[in-house]
Amino acid sequence: MVQQQISRADVGLRSERGPVLLAIMLSMGLVAIDATILATAVPSIVNDLGGFVHFPWLFSIYLLAQAVSVPIYAKFSDQLGRKPIMLTGIAAFALGSVLCGVAWSMPVLIIARAIQGLGAGAVQPTSMTMIGDLYTVAERAKVQGYVASVWAVSSLVGPTLGGVFSDYLSWRWIFYVNIPLAAMAAWMVARRFHEDIAKTAHKIDYLGAALLTVGSSLIILGLLEGGVLWDWDSLPSIGVLAGGAAVAAVFVLVERRAAEPVLPGWVFRRRLLNSTNLVSLAVGVMLIGLTSYVPLFTQGVLGTSALVAGFALAAMTVGWPLSASLAGRIYLRLGFRTTALIGSVLTLAGAGLLLLLGAGSPVLQVALTCFVVGLGMGLVASPTLVAAQSTVDWESRGVVTGTNMFARSMGSALGIAVFGAIVNASLSQRVGAHASGTAADVPAAALDVAIGQVFVAASITAVVMLGAVMLMPRHQPTPS
Repeated sequence: MVQQQISRADVGLRSERGPVLLAIMLSMGLVAIDATILATAVPSIVNDLGGFVHFPWLFSIYLLAQAVSVPIYAKFSDQLGRKPIMLTGIAAFALGSVLCGVAWSMPVLIIARAIQGLGAGAVQPTSMTMIGDLYTVAERAKVQGYVASVWAVSSLVGPTLGGVFSDYLSWRWIFYVNIPLAAMAAWMVARRFHEDIAKTAHKIDYLGAALLTVGSSLIILGLLEGGVLWDWDSLPSIGVLAGGAAVAAVFVLVERRAAEPVLPGWVFRRRLLNSTNLVSLAVGVMLIGLTSYVPLFTQGVLGTSALVAGFALAAMTVGWPLSASLAGRIYLRLGFRTTALIGSVLTLAGAGLLLLLGAGSPVLQVALTCFVVGLGMGLVASPTLVAAQSTVDWESRGVVTGTNMFARSMGSALGIAVFGAIVNASLSQRVGAHASGTAADVPAAALDVAIGQVFVAASITAVVMLGAVMLMPRHQPTPS
C-alpha cells in the first residue's frame, strides 16, 4: 500500500498538493492534445503517404495498444505504485511521437502510433487513479474543474495546431510538439510526486496479459478488415473473429485461477461497475466516431480547410470539459446516476442533430451539434468514473479505474473498426477502386452518404449509453 506524504489541507494549485496536481495535469495534457490534434491532419497525411483505406488504423492501432495495456498498467500501479508506471508511460509516448514524426510510410506511422498507444495506456488511467488517491469524492468535485481545464485547453490547442501544421507547415509537427510537453511532465512527476511503497511479493499474471492482448487484437483485426481485405462471410473473417472469441474465452478461464489476475472477477460481479463500464464503452464509441469523421465530413463534404475542420471539432471538446467542470457540483446535490442521466439525454439529443447534417449544412451547424454532444458526455463520463472509484479502497482503485478506461479504449477501438468498415463498404459500392487512393479521390457525394451512415451508428450508440446509465443502481454510495 502507498502512504501519501501529502496533507489534505486544501485543494488547488497553490495548496500543498498543488504541485502534484500540476504534474498530473501536464501528464494528462500530453494525451489530451493528441486526442484531437491528429484528426484534422488525416487528409494531409493520407495525401502525403497514401492509403486512404488504411487511415482508420492510425486510430485503431493506437486505441488497441492503449486498451490492452491499460489493465496491465493499472494492476502494476496497485502493486508497484503510481509513479513508476506514469514515468514509463510518458517515456513510451515520447518515443512513439518521435517515430511518428520521422515516419516515411503509412505502415511505419501505424507502428509508431502503436508505441504511442502503449504510453497513453499508462498515462491516462494512472492520472485518474492518482487523483482518486489524493482527493476525497467531495474534493474531486472541485478538482474536476482543474482536470476539465486540461481538456478545454487541449480541445482548442489540439485542433488548431493540427490545422495550422497541416495547412502551413507539415503534419509531422503534430507529433514533434509532444516532445517538450513530455519532458516537462516527466520532470514534474519525478520531482513532485512522492510515495512510499510497502515491499510485498506479487505474482504477475503474464499469461492473462498475453491472452488479453492476443484476443483483443484478433477481434479488432477482424472488425477492421472485414469487408476490406476479405468479405465478412469469408473464411479469414470468420477464422479471425472466432479465434479472438476463443482466446477471450480462455482468458476468462485463466483469470479465474490466477493468483493476482489482470482483471479480477469481482469487477464483473458488481452491478455499479458493470453499468459504469458499459457507459464508458459507449462513450468511447461516440468519442471516436466524432473525432475521426467530423473533420473528414467538414473537409471532404463541406469543402473547408483543415483549420476550419479543427474548430468545428473543437466545439465538442470544449463542451465536454465545460460540463465536466460543473458535474462535480451537480452530483454532490443530485447523485451520480441522476447526473449521468441528464448527460446521456443531452448526448442523445446531440446524436439526433448529427442526423440532420448534410452537404448543405453550414459549418456552424456542425460545431453546435458537436458542442451539444460534448456537453452531454461531460456529464456522463466524469460522474460514472468517480462513482466506480468511490466503491473501493487504494489497493483496488487502480484496477477499477483501469477497467473503466479499458472499456472506453475498447469502445473507441471497436468504434473506429465498425465505423471504418461502414465507410469502406459504402465507398466501395459507390467509387470502387478510388476508395483506396487519397482523400481527394473520393467524391463528396459518396463521402456524405458514407459518413451519414456513421452518424446513424453513433445515434444508436447514444441510445445504448442511456440504457447503460439507467442500469446503474439507484442506491449508491453518497458522494462525500
